[in-house]
Amino acid sequence: MGLKTKAKIMDEDGIRRAIRRIAHEIVEKNNGVENLGLIGIRRRGVPIARRIAEEIKQFEGVEVPVGILDITLYRDDLSSLSHQPVVHQTEINFPVTGKKLVLVDDVLYTGRTVRAALDALMDLGRPMLVQLAVLIDRGHREIPVRADYVGKNVPTSKKEVIHVHLAEIDGDEAVYIMEKEDE
Repeated sequence: MGLKTKAKIMDEDGIRRAIRRIAHEIVEKNNGVENLGLIGIRRRGVPIARRIAEEIKQFEGVEVPVGILDITLYRDDLSSLSHQPVVHQTEINFPVTGKKLVLVDDVLYTGRTVRAALDALMDLGRPMLVQLAVLIDRGHREIPVRADYVGKNVPTSKKEVIHVHLAEIDGDEAVYIMEKEDE
């Protein structure tokens, strides 16, 4: 089953503006950046978290620590992914216990990735609170999860897929709605 591009819903400027707005909302909701940390969910959540941190540094003059969370072994679909899943390293170089953490991902869909990320995070300590920031919320939850910060809400059908392209990984910047082609 292939995918065809249905629409380009964000370009480079749209992504930049959404990340800038999310950064401002995070600072406002948390009354500043004291005790704040960002955790990017590997893969595309990581560059988004780094960009949010850079935006915060621009207007607050403070570097917010950014960690990288690999959720591979916490996924509930692990057995269907591969017999030998590729596990990457979690890199969080600051204590999570007692911190205000913002989990960052590219797309919120069923909520299962967020559930896995929360499980992985709780194995590392007990944060004061955990919030969620996503570039795209496409709906269709299977688990009661809601993002605190959303770049763009994009209602989709089950036949559609969201592809986020980021320069750090894909070489270009855009968000596309793709449609599954019937074979």
